[in-house]
Amino acid sequence: MTGRPQALLFDLDGTLIDSAPDLAGAANDMREAHGLERLPLDHLRPMVGAGARGMVARAFGVGPDDEPYAKLREDFLQRYEARMTRHTHVFADMLPVLDALAAHRLPWGIVTNKATRFSEPLVEALGLHKTSATLVSGDTTPHAKPHPAPLLEAARRLNVPAVRCWYIGDDHRDVKAGRAAGMLTVAAAWGYLGEGEPITAWGADHIANAPIELLTLLALA
Repeated sequence: MTGRPQALLFDLDGTLIDSAPDLAGAANDMREAHGLERLPLDHLRPMVGAGARGMVARAFGVGPDDEPYAKLREDFLQRYEARMTRHTHVFADMLPVLDALAAHRLPWGIVTNKATRFSEPLVEALGLHKTSATLVSGDTTPHAKPHPAPLLEAARRLNVPAVRCWYIGDDHRDVKAGRAAGMLTVAAAWGYLGEGEPITAWGADHIANAPIELLTLLALA
């Protein structure tokens, strides 16, 4: 797709908002409860994009196939829910981008793998619900990213053809989902990125090192 899109869709954690302090905080609260030392934020931050799975793996070395995982995951989710708005904030550099989209009447929405239980109150607490045109969560459709279903649902809600949408995210799954949905994809290099393939190998149409670069790509700068 070429030319300015009719709508933009954003991943949430690591793209629109910095939720690492509260996700990592919940993991460290668990470690303390287990008599373990807290880990530096920089050690936990790269795995934030993987949610509970990533936090439990980094904090305890336990994966979904391990017997303790289910109990640790539920403990993590409860702790995170109790503190998820304590330090989480919209990336400061994203605010002028959202202002520019509003000024140009370019609609935007959020597509996240975060469950509705967390995404809706978090988006509302941060005030993003006032300007976001839609929120599609990890349990809104039968499939989560990297499946294209959530992105296609967001495009349907906005009444915009998927090929006229851009999807911006900080995880390889975001690029996979966007490409599968027929959208132009932008990899957000300011995000968490994980520890898998480097961002240059994701196959995104563009890599943005900072949010303001989106305005250049959109010819709004």
